[in-house]
Amino acid sequence: MTEEPTVTRNDAASRYEIRVGDTLAGFAEFKERRGEILFTHTEVDPAFQGKGLAPILASRALADAVASGTTIVPYCPYIARYLTRNEVDGADIRWPQLPTDPAASS
Repeated sequence: MTEEPTVTRNDAASRYEIRVGDTLAGFAEFKERRGEILFTHTEVDPAFQGKGLAPILASRALADAVASGTTIVPYCPYIARYLTRNEVDGADIRWPQLPTDPAASS
């Protein structure tokens, strides 16, 4: 991979997109709700996996959310894991209450 990846917000598709050159390499889907941005799914194309694009996408998407003053709600497992492992300066995070699996407590 010789080209620097770029991350842009695509409001029409409700997602942040990472591109290498002109090729869409991955995305982080979101929903906006009353001052919150709910990250719901992150995906990197298999052709681009293992090239370090997911953390670039997460960091830039989260930085943009912080800059816009919205509260981050990480429903996406990748975004949640990224937030637990990396400091995101200025981030206001509301951890979602996910339903528990009744079988897991048995």
